[in-house]
Amino acid sequence: MGRDLEPGLDRGVSRALTVVELWRYPVKSLQGERLDAARLGAEGVQGDRQWALFDLDTGFGLTARRVPDLLFAAARTRPDGGVEVVLPDGTVAADDAALSAWTGRRVALRSVADAPGARRYENLDDATDEAGPWHPFDGAAGAFHDDPGTRVSLVSTGTTGGWHPRRFRSNVLLDGVGEDVLVGRRIGLGDAVLAVVTHIPRCVMVTRPQPGAVGRDTSVLKTIHRERGGTLAVGALVERPGTVRRGDEATVLD
Repeated sequence: MGRDLEPGLDRGVSRALTVVELWRYPVKSLQGERLDAARLGAEGVQGDRQWALFDLDTGFGLTARRVPDLLFAAARTRPDGGVEVVLPDGTVAADDAALSAWTGRRVALRSVADAPGARRYENLDDATDEAGPWHPFDGAAGAFHDDPGTRVSLVSTGTTGGWHPRRFRSNVLLDGVGEDVLVGRRIGLGDAVLAVVTHIPRCVMVTRPQPGAVGRDTSVLKTIHRERGGTLAVGALVERPGTVRRGDEATVLD
């Protein structure tokens, strides 16, 4: 697990935290796109979580909490701003009928423009008990983020430790340690300015298997609850839009 920066080093985070990976997830709960550079705006990484699958029978936005197989499909952004869903067998889903056949339930792929207002999702009442009851909650009204109060997620290699960073689906992977102490501060990232506003509570998603030999591991969530109070990674809002690139350093502004 990670550790906080040493006392006195917090204003020198730029020496400790460097961007090593940038990720955009065009469709909620599907695999995303690794980027060399990302434009950050009010809704976070440009093109991030701009699409989601909706269960037509329940009305809920569909996530890998409910349907773990979603993590084995991938989303690709098209040049025209649309999106393609690549199924685990490598085929591109032609329409909602193909996606419904694959998921085994009636679903529709919707963009932000197709689903205005707050969206409802489901989560387990007890994050560590997959057999427990589920409860609905409201997500963001813009891009399909779970938390209405954040738009960019950041985690460090010092925090993920031996766990594969992909489990946590963060937009920004930082090489170093110490993102926890950034909560409540403003940071420069590339030529963007972010306000880091919260620690991110984790759910059963972090235990799910994914492509690339990331196996199911229920101990991940149990460890996060036992050692970190149920949170891992931090969430931020974009105060000043800008572009961030791999190799950029995080700089504490206040």
